[in-house]
Amino acid sequence: MKTTAAAPVRGRSLWDDALIRLKRNRAATLSLGFLVAMALACIIGPLLTGHGYDQVYRSYVKVGPSLTPYPRAETVAPAARRALRRARVEVGEDIVIGDGIVRIPVSSEGELDQRIVRYIDRGDIFSGARLEDLAADGRSAVIVADIEQLTFLFGTDATGRDLLTRTLIAGRISMTIGLLATVVAIVIGVTYGSLSGYLGGRADLLMMRIVDVLYSLPFIFFVILLVVFFGRNFVLMFIAVGAVEWLDMARIVRGQTLTLKRQEFVQAAEALGVENIGILRRHIIPNLTGPVVIYMTLLVPKVILLESFLSFLGLGVQEPMTSWGVLISEGARDIEGNPTMLLFPALFLTSTLFALNFIGDGLRDALDPKDR
Repeated sequence: MKTTAAAPVRGRSLWDDALIRLKRNRAATLSLGFLVAMALACIIGPLLTGHGYDQVYRSYVKVGPSLTPYPRAETVAPAARRALRRARVEVGEDIVIGDGIVRIPVSSEGELDQRIVRYIDRGDIFSGARLEDLAADGRSAVIVADIEQLTFLFGTDATGRDLLTRTLIAGRISMTIGLLATVVAIVIGVTYGSLSGYLGGRADLLMMRIVDVLYSLPFIFFVILLVVFFGRNFVLMFIAVGAVEWLDMARIVRGQTLTLKRQEFVQAAEALGVENIGILRRHIIPNLTGPVVIYMTLLVPKVILLESFLSFLGLGVQEPMTSWGVLISEGARDIEGNPTMLLFPALFLTSTLFALNFIGDGLRDALDPKDR
């Protein structure tokens, strides 16, 4: 009688076990989903709002958030009168509004100049103005114009720009700076720290003293020096933040490397004649992945906060581009007149930071070898 061999049992790797533990952490998984949704909203959202991030609506400065489109029906007639104030015409009392069109009766002591419709089209409320029902003597007519329907879900800022679009664009800048600066900090910190810890001796002493000297430089002083040489731009933020934050990573990696290089598998590789670069690349750095990934999730919110702080001081992203720090700075100046200018950017920033911190806590628990 033939017996079928049982299928080999496939074991779980440490990474598979960590992934299962991470999925069980509801706060971390929800935060990861929220972060993905936030990134997609910042990438795709500005294309769907119907407003440019630098488009100015002079007729809608500091308007509040609303689900219904502007202008309000009660503001159309006063806006038409204000627009024709310099046209030297008499505006009738019976302004008719309906079906997205306004009809404004006008009259003049002399013959009407047909160019008066330009006064109507100058603002953001009306468009396509034209003269109709012109009298035989040319002294009276009706100006007909389309009413532009504009929706501002988050309202507008102090210059009349859509706050929703600018908040989403600011998210692009803040998260991009956070990710890029974090990648730079990790690449430099992991390379520097692992090399220092593995070489040891005088090399380690010299490399760590260099880190101590860089630690002693005030961050703001370092940023001001970069502003003098590079100016205020996106590259400055990338260089300034990334070139400073690698110091913590280097210290963390050095401490882990000092522990790893005493392990049996590293000593075996040394006994087999593997070069130092090969040991670092194959044995030391791969075993540092857990702490590095955890620190990366905690470094991204720190970098975003640093960028917001620098932009708040006026040393970061410059107009017309924006970031969450810039928007919070503008909202803080106008908090009494329009608190929503501060509320929405601050809400986006704090929710993103909370999500990143929850993900970091989840990864720390999932990758902790003492908690398996």
